[in-house]
Amino acid sequence: MPPVISAKNLSMHFRRCDALRGVDMEIQPGTVFALLGENGAGKTTLIRILTGFQKPSSGTCLVSGVNPSTHPLKVRRSIGYVSDSPALYDWMTVAQIGGFAASFYDREFLTQYEESIRRYDIQPDQKVKHLSKGQRAKVALSLALSHDPDLLILDEPTSGLDPKVRRSFLESMIDRAATGRTVFLSSHQISEVERVADTIAILHQGKIVLHGSLAEIRETIWQVVVDVDDPLRALPILAAPAQILSEEASGGQRQMFVRYLKPEMIDELRATEGVVDVRHRVATLEEVFVACTSGDLPTQSAPSDQPATETKREAVL
Repeated sequence: MPPVISAKNLSMHFRRCDALRGVDMEIQPGTVFALLGENGAGKTTLIRILTGFQKPSSGTCLVSGVNPSTHPLKVRRSIGYVSDSPALYDWMTVAQIGGFAASFYDREFLTQYEESIRRYDIQPDQKVKHLSKGQRAKVALSLALSHDPDLLILDEPTSGLDPKVRRSFLESMIDRAATGRTVFLSSHQISEVERVADTIAILHQGKIVLHGSLAEIRETIWQVVVDVDDPLRALPILAAPAQILSEEASGGQRQMFVRYLKPEMIDELRATEGVVDVRHRVATLEEVFVACTSGDLPTQSAPSDQPATETKREAVL
């Protein structure tokens, strides 16, 4: 099956910054995809392009086979979308805003919406302006899900939800993926991502620096700690396919996060003159995120058909 979302060399240039710098990405149907990135990394800009609210400076993207730059309304009718700050009509009641949204969809929408707000214990006659932040989030989620879209795009969707509702909501995302639907989740909550995501991407300074299945990332990225007898001691460069995400030195100790680490590489480090001890373990997703988002990216990146080169022992994936 073709990917639900595909982006090729997607860039967005604003007057004072490059929000996106050549994003390449594919998201397959029936998955929960999580986009991670620090504030200002470009996550919201990417979502605005995918939903047709922003035209990219260059590059192309397709959402369910449709170009959101040329057919934004067609894309928005076919997806569910919740922003980090949902815009709702404050003067309406919860029932009225559901009826208003239902006019854009089939007759099943209102039934599903009413069922959803009942499940969230929200009274239909409450004014939107009197809802708490968590209640507004629940209404927004209900509006996004009631037409049962094949693709659901969520920007920090659990902000303001209590732990019980958050857990139930995240579990429902897994259920949606199991029926062949796709969830695109942008979140700062790494623990939530680990619970539900099949695939993740880490966005740093407008570029995807890591993209792959969560299971594969968990299995292939290691923390390596090397103790040396001299802080100025040089360590051997790890051979391909090893990729160093980051390296830090503190006195006589070096810490590296390495992808595709091989056992013989550990043996090589241990055999290096001046190395006192070598310890290694599988890295957590939080540690991987910190490693991938520490430091600046090169001003110009390597062409997409060539592997990125190491600069000061830090490799861009």
